[in-house]
Amino acid sequence: MIQNIPLEKVLFLDIETVPDHSNWEDVSESEQNLWDKKTKNQRKDDFTAEEYYLERGGIMAEFGRIICISIGMLDKNDTLKIKSFSGDDELKLLLEFGEIFNSPKLRDVILCAHNGKEFDFPWIARRCLINGIQPPVPFQMFGKKPWEIPHLDTMELWKFGDYKSFVSLELLAHIFGIPTPKDDINGSQVAYIYHIEKDLPRIVKYCEKDVLTLANVFRKMRQEGLLKRAE
Repeated sequence: MIQNIPLEKVLFLDIETVPDHSNWEDVSESEQNLWDKKTKNQRKDDFTAEEYYLERGGIMAEFGRIICISIGMLDKNDTLKIKSFSGDDELKLLLEFGEIFNSPKLRDVILCAHNGKEFDFPWIARRCLINGIQPPVPFQMFGKKPWEIPHLDTMELWKFGDYKSFVSLELLAHIFGIPTPKDDINGSQVAYIYHIEKDLPRIVKYCEKDVLTLANVFRKMRQEGLLKRAE
């Protein structure tokens, strides 16, 4: 039962990703061809490779990059302490993020994200390898039995075995009565805000809000009260 999980060991996590390039013309010819091949069945005749890149380039770790990782953990005052790693230098971002797992406190940490098993966790691991570094230990899964992998996923918890189901974090927050800011940007706007508006701080703020919402969805699943963000 999730009520038995020590909440102080759970690290709530959210990432924001974007296409590696802001314009299709900046993508190398070889990479354009690889993108065309990889997405052909998904696009069918509805989108050109270029249109689909601008729309979905930030969804696939082979063609995008991480610009923000926000994490949250319970602190001694029973509030959520949130920290973000962000920037244009993805390698630096990942190295700084990875350093936190050297702390004895995080030696047996449990990762939690919404759709984390399909997106956040593999994205981080893949981008680490692409950048020439090893993923932090909690993201390494090879040779582990399913019950030995310290990953929680609020989407999976909500499915209760119904694997055709998809639910957004926003919807879970709504049905659990969790207040969320009304000024949030939409996830589909992140690439535009990053590449065109050059407003990374706005994206970081959005990512941190999602971490607080994620933590409170998990709390509601445990029939517990809401957390506030630590000052």
